[in-house]
Amino acid sequence: MTDTQDNASPARAGPRIRQVPAVTRAVAILRLLGRTKEPMNVKSISDELDLVPSTCLHILRALTAEKLLSFDPASKRYRLGAGMLALARGALETNHFAQSAQPILDGLAQRWSVTAIGVEVVGLGQMVVTALSRSKLPFRLHVDVGSRFPGLISATGRLVAAFSQHSIDEIKMQFAALRWQQPLSFDDWWREVEASRSQGYSFDQGNYIAGITLIAVPVLDAQHHITHTIVVASIVNQLSDEETQTLIQELKAHAASLSRQLFSLE
Repeated sequence: MTDTQDNASPARAGPRIRQVPAVTRAVAILRLLGRTKEPMNVKSISDELDLVPSTCLHILRALTAEKLLSFDPASKRYRLGAGMLALARGALETNHFAQSAQPILDGLAQRWSVTAIGVEVVGLGQMVVTALSRSKLPFRLHVDVGSRFPGLISATGRLVAAFSQHSIDEIKMQFAALRWQQPLSFDDWWREVEASRSQGYSFDQGNYIAGITLIAVPVLDAQHHITHTIVVASIVNQLSDEETQTLIQELKAHAASLSRQLFSLE
């Protein structure tokens, strides 16, 4: 696969980040409790995250005092607290992309009878849904605002690989952990990544979710790096080839407009 290696973008050195163990551990606890959905006690949390129980307890008490966790004295278990909702609401209310994309998504959903999704790209490991407008058709994707997915999955994932600055080794490692309903090889997927880079959009034709077509376009910053995507989901063969091409051109125009708004591009 020398051609894949040759066409890969070189990795870009990021800023040097000084480790703050207490912050790292607190974030790990919040993510764990958000992921498990069930309350946990100190021992379960410390075992899962390989923390010293006394250190874990101090962090749990601090997070509880800030209302980011709630504690049940009867069961001695912790769960995410109401303070997390306030933080999440604030993040959404100040998210410029979500505010700008929502009317675009509403228009797409109404005109094309598709589910339209605004996605923020966190990195190779994760993407987050920040805006959503549902189709009136009788099918429902398991997605809501705040839903998180692996960064390289589906149509957005091809764009993340195409417009990010990560090395081919990093991309391969993340790709190997993906779960598809109709899997494809890395070589086949990479050819689609390269096509997405040149065309400015990507398809997932039933690979991620059988029977569902997903089309995504990238929102790029001034350095031509991906920050967000606009995604539309429809039933396979719902749109004709001509309709699909018209929709793609509309999506690309919306993505270019959002890039100008978010990054003051000329």
